[in-house]
Amino acid sequence: MKTKHQDTRQHLLDTGREILAARGFSSVGLSALLLQAGVPKGSFYHYFESKEQFGQALLEDYFGQYLIELDALFGEPGQSGLTRLMSYWQEWQRRYCSPEGLRDCLVVKLSAEVADLSESMRLTLKDGTDKVIGRIQDCIEAAIADGSLPRQDTARLATCLYQLWLGASLLTKLHRDERHMEQAMAMTRQLLAN
Repeated sequence: MKTKHQDTRQHLLDTGREILAARGFSSVGLSALLLQAGVPKGSFYHYFESKEQFGQALLEDYFGQYLIELDALFGEPGQSGLTRLMSYWQEWQRRYCSPEGLRDCLVVKLSAEVADLSESMRLTLKDGTDKVIGRIQDCIEAAIADGSLPRQDTARLATCLYQLWLGASLLTKLHRDERHMEQAMAMTRQLLAN
């Protein structure tokens, strides 16, 4: 069972994720976060030295949860590597085309904003996205091994696909329609057909 301290820390991270995904890092003051979380300022400083350290911890928690979901999806037994890979992009499209999904991705929401504000948060985002790309690369390699994809440069393809979907996510956020997700899916199918 978790102690109260662990629950409070996680509660602050969960509340912060919800607020920052909707409003960004700079526009959210500490008092707004604490008010929504129902946590006193002293409790916040018990867990985090600063708002920046909180942001870094929030991103580490976000990527930790995301990678667990990704490992579960890519580890589905009885499916080809290509099927598992396509399931990832289909889930990404489904999430981003829902009203809640437009706020869900902290990578899309915070990357440009915090890259120049906080070196520690930038490095956390870089490390997290590198791990995601690594998982995609592993899945591509599994697809090549099981014969569902032809042999190709897995590092390049994994990076290209992730860049494609991040860009499509940003454009979906700007245009508020599904067109860019549909184009990303069509391009993904084309890239994986080669």
